[in-house]
Amino acid sequence: MKINQAFEILSHASNPHDARVIIENTKNFSLIKTLYMAHALKKGVPVAKLIHQKWFYGLKFYTNKNTLDPRPDTESLVYAVINDCDSKKDPAILDLGTGTGCIISALVKNIQGATGIGIDCSRKALKVAKKNVRDLGISDKVQIIKKDFNNPASFNKKFDIIVSNPPYIAFKDKRVNIGATHDPKIALYAKNNGLAAYESIANNAKNWLNDDGKIYLEIGKGQFLRVKKVFTNTGWEFIRAEKDLSGIIRCLVFEKQS
Repeated sequence: MKINQAFEILSHASNPHDARVIIENTKNFSLIKTLYMAHALKKGVPVAKLIHQKWFYGLKFYTNKNTLDPRPDTESLVYAVINDCDSKKDPAILDLGTGTGCIISALVKNIQGATGIGIDCSRKALKVAKKNVRDLGISDKVQIIKKDFNNPASFNKKFDIIVSNPPYIAFKDKRVNIGATHDPKIALYAKNNGLAAYESIANNAKNWLNDDGKIYLEIGKGQFLRVKKVFTNTGWEFIRAEKDLSGIIRCLVFEKQS
């Protein structure tokens, strides 16, 4: 079918901007394919899930139903790490719950001499992360492996920087937008009112961080005080908080208490 016909159908299903993005990033339109995408848009499926790509920190990442789509909010975490690395030489970075691999990849691409490991418990997510690392040409700098941050014995080495965007939404939280409902639940929801992943990380990550290292965590809206308490109560020293472009506290930085 003609591109202008596909554009009209997709625009009616969502909006002209989404339709244009899909048209620019899709090959070989057919009526069936267009109608399928239009139906998905009406159900709230994000455009990234339809074209299988999302830009993050100036880099293009493959994404699918098995991974959380990279989000602009998370760029504040990446910026915080990069801003702190001006004087740190060749840092070793650990990414807990790597998903698409967008965080560890953006850091290694932007910090001179950086190397890293991204872990995830989902084999399907690991396939996505490995593809992105390979496509970005950093397979010699980033390892993607199956491990669980709930296990304190997951690593017998230490890192200069630990980063994580863990699942932090409470199971009963009704504020999740319709787009997020198409992300894997394991990447979104956590027990104990959204704090369970932070509790595991707070207890275990001290074993994996160098004495002068820092940990950077993405948090949800309104979680600042609760997450801060989880970490300070388990032997971490609070360094600072970073806001996203909307003015919401989105990233917390801690180091081990001396």
